[in-house]
Amino acid sequence: MIAKWKIAIALAVLLGSPASAAEEPGISETEIKIGGVFPFSGPASSIGLVGKGLIAYIQSLNDRGGVNGRKINYIAYDDSYSPPKAVEHVRKLVESDEVSFVFGQLGTPGISATAKYLRAKGVPSLAIVSGSSKFTDVANYPLTTTGLVSYDTEGKIYAKYLTKALPNAKYAILYQNDDLGKDYVNAFKTYLGVEYDRKVVTASYEVTEPTIDSQITNLKSSGAEALVIAGTPKFAAQAIRQASVIGWKATIIINFPSASVGGTLAPAGLDKSVGVIAGTTYKDVGDETWKNDPGMQAFKSFFEKYLSGADITNGSYLVGYQQGILLEQILKQCGNDLSRKNILAQAKNLRNVIVPVALPGIDVNTSENSNMMWTQMRLQRWTGTTYQLFGDVLDAKSD
Repeated sequence: MIAKWKIAIALAVLLGSPASAAEEPGISETEIKIGGVFPFSGPASSIGLVGKGLIAYIQSLNDRGGVNGRKINYIAYDDSYSPPKAVEHVRKLVESDEVSFVFGQLGTPGISATAKYLRAKGVPSLAIVSGSSKFTDVANYPLTTTGLVSYDTEGKIYAKYLTKALPNAKYAILYQNDDLGKDYVNAFKTYLGVEYDRKVVTASYEVTEPTIDSQITNLKSSGAEALVIAGTPKFAAQAIRQASVIGWKATIIINFPSASVGGTLAPAGLDKSVGVIAGTTYKDVGDETWKNDPGMQAFKSFFEKYLSGADITNGSYLVGYQQGILLEQILKQCGNDLSRKNILAQAKNLRNVIVPVALPGIDVNTSENSNMMWTQMRLQRWTGTTYQLFGDVLDAKSD
């Protein structure tokens, strides 16, 4: 049975009188209907928790009265990280549920499989949870905005760091054999240029594989002194654990989608993860630096009320919370004009938006020519008990 979450006040649904429903699907005087697709189950279920965080934020938003007098009816389906299921669910959202737009869809394979359909139907797909660089091409994805730093930008940040920290070393990259993983590899190729073949060794894996132990063992034998893991939490955790088991003392970097303490480092072993580096946009809930920070205090209060019993150290929930804040901002900017055209226009008109749980110096900006909500990161290193930030705010052009 398809898992389905709906967030709405029943009375609002019953009393809502559609305002030009034929022209603007999903909009009534009292609600706006929005859709999403997430891997709540399957090999990427840890990052599927982004969806749970977003759903919880929308519930809190509805409890505060919604936005501009409308409650949000958010319908989310589970695609198990399977493109065919993503296609099925997105079609249902558009043709049966008649959502106004799709927000926060997660998973590069599923987004790739549904983007053309959504464009043909004129349905905006906003804040997608993928950093695949192809989605930043505004000409080919005019109805899309992205909700992660692009994997190309992130990969270049890691390549720059390693060339400074380990200038004479060889680097190993374990990557997921899809657009997600390949973007990081291509970022290293672009940054290192003619040096790439001499300095980098790679190994790929499929999301259907039960383990990547053999790939890690083979990469160690290359003599590489650094290991970059470009994948999803399940496999990142396996890689960190296996590197420790075979005594590979490499400098390990994990990509942002796998940077969660609860989702990756804890399954790998917090002790085995000491020294692991990751890029991030947000404040770590376990970092005492933010103990008295108003933004983090608000997040903790929210979490206690709306996600009680869940693991607050799993950063996927916080990413979902960030997504919810940006959804609220977009809808506020729309005012009473909830046409798809204006919703898209406002999603591409975010100016210096400060998300309270984002790191200082990192804000959100979009425009007609740039559909990326996030373009900056800072590096952090796991100490055994918390992530410790180091260095400056970086982007693809940083020195």
